[in-house]
Amino acid sequence: MNIQAYSLQLIESVALIIVLLLLRMILRKAVRNYAKKIERLEHRTGLIMKHVDFAVFFLMVVGFIFIWGVDFRNLGLVMSSIFAVIGIAFFAQWSILSNITSGIIMFFTFPYKIGDYIKIHDKEMPCEGIIEDIKTFHIILHTKGNEIVTYPNSMMLQKGVSIIKAEEFYEQQQELDKNKEELPHD
Repeated sequence: MNIQAYSLQLIESVALIIVLLLLRMILRKAVRNYAKKIERLEHRTGLIMKHVDFAVFFLMVVGFIFIWGVDFRNLGLVMSSIFAVIGIAFFAQWSILSNITSGIIMFFTFPYKIGDYIKIHDKEMPCEGIIEDIKTFHIILHTKGNEIVTYPNSMMLQKGVSIIKAEEFYEQQQELDKNKEELPHD
């Protein structure tokens, strides 16, 4: 194998790797800074970092395909076949993808975080509790009835949500408990 024949592709590949690694570092730093600014937990930040890494890896694969000379006449056929398969898979799994996307949106834009007491205004199944964790696909709530409830991220974007800070909730609970104790017992 003659390395000189592929020197341009090797240089472009190295440049692609360097640019994408720099992009990855910049994105990871930006996500960490944003997470600190809005006081997100490291666990939630780690999930977003995985998504950043996946996106950079995807860009790297696409870049290598173009650098190493995929025949563009056949590229249309290959890409249409790949997108057809991916489209069918995505259609079959739309709820999973919408939950992942919702989890990312919630990380960057929603005001609630782990430890907040929330009420989800759903006509069919209202739910309230303390957020114990926010995963890629769902939120884990601990209810007053000592139940653990998982609620899909995509539904959190579709329903109204009221937030009561955990400290305020505990104060309200203590007042209610105190009032119950003061009532005369039969």
